[in-house]
Amino acid sequence: QVQLVESGGGSVQAGGSLRLSCAASGYTFTGYFMAWFRQLPGKEREGVAYIGKSGVTTYVDSAKGRFTISRDNAKNTLYLQMNSLKPEDTAMYYCAAGRYIIYNWTRSASYQYWGQGTQVTVSS
Repeated sequence: QVQLVESGGGSVQAGGSLRLSCAASGYTFTGYFMAWFRQLPGKEREGVAYIGKSGVTTYVDSAKGRFTISRDNAKNTLYLQMNSLKPEDTAMYYCAAGRYIIYNWTRSASYQYWGQGTQVTVSS
């Protein structure tokens, strides 16, 4: 049974930091690329950060320089370090795992497994 379980969300003031974790189980972690998405109610999920099987990373422009995605293959865990948080970062954050890119990494269709989400709220 595949599980992706996010943790680490919460409420912080603008300029603060949070570290999200995503514990994976039930599949071969190293065989999948991973990503963090976020979503506001009524809006589509937005890809925030991506990390490939080899560790290559890429970010959406709004996250560059502030967020860092990483993975610990020994612990089957994905991370997202978020610094200098802004109110516009407020959203539900999801981790996702995929094997084949469909068009580009920001497409939800590229991912087979999803977590249940963790809420991040940034106040001004």
